[in-house]
Amino acid sequence: MNGRIIAIGDIHGCHQEFADLLAAVEFRPADRLVLLGDLVNRGPDSCRVIDLAREHGAVALLGNHELRLLNFRRTKDRDTLKAGDEDTLARLRPEDWSYLEAMPLTHEEPELNTVFVHGGFLPGEPWQKQPAPVVTRTQVVDADGRPRKRADAPDALPWADLWNGPPFVVYGHTPRPEIYKLKWSVGIDTACAMGGHLTAFILPERRFVQVKARRRYFP
Repeated sequence: MNGRIIAIGDIHGCHQEFADLLAAVEFRPADRLVLLGDLVNRGPDSCRVIDLAREHGAVALLGNHELRLLNFRRTKDRDTLKAGDEDTLARLRPEDWSYLEAMPLTHEEPELNTVFVHGGFLPGEPWQKQPAPVVTRTQVVDADGRPRKRADAPDALPWADLWNGPPFVVYGHTPRPEIYKLKWSVGIDTACAMGGHLTAFILPERRFVQVKARRRYFP
């Protein structure tokens, strides 16, 4: 396998930190970049993040923020929007919409027995068949086996705690102050937009590189 795979957690419009992290990992033309979704919203410039992703030939996965914007564009139902969506909607250019519409749900590297996804998977079901609302939004699994947000089921276990592989899963979506590494998964959303870090996970060496957020962009 030529070059490295560099997976980066939720960027959320933090284009300067994205550029800082690409410099810190010493991104090279032979490397492949996998962005774990939620490129947009919260930070200062979603469009510049998309530009950088495009410039570096990234595989950019669908996150719940992109999914929500795409659903609004289709339905025009403003009740589904959240804080900050309107600003992003006003800025996105036609080529940005094309980029969002082409985002895959998952990316697999079979030779590394590894799958990349934004949110996560329901344990016990084939990961390839799980739909967008599940794989982009799952944080925890409740007592009835349903995927939920942490805020809606605070006593439920993280889906990753129940995931026994294979494959090994690299994911974002659930912001934490630290990398969440288990035997069969690693969560690398380290809350950049909230003033945390932007994290890269480099394969096959399984090394982490982080840059600190320049400031807190989102409460």
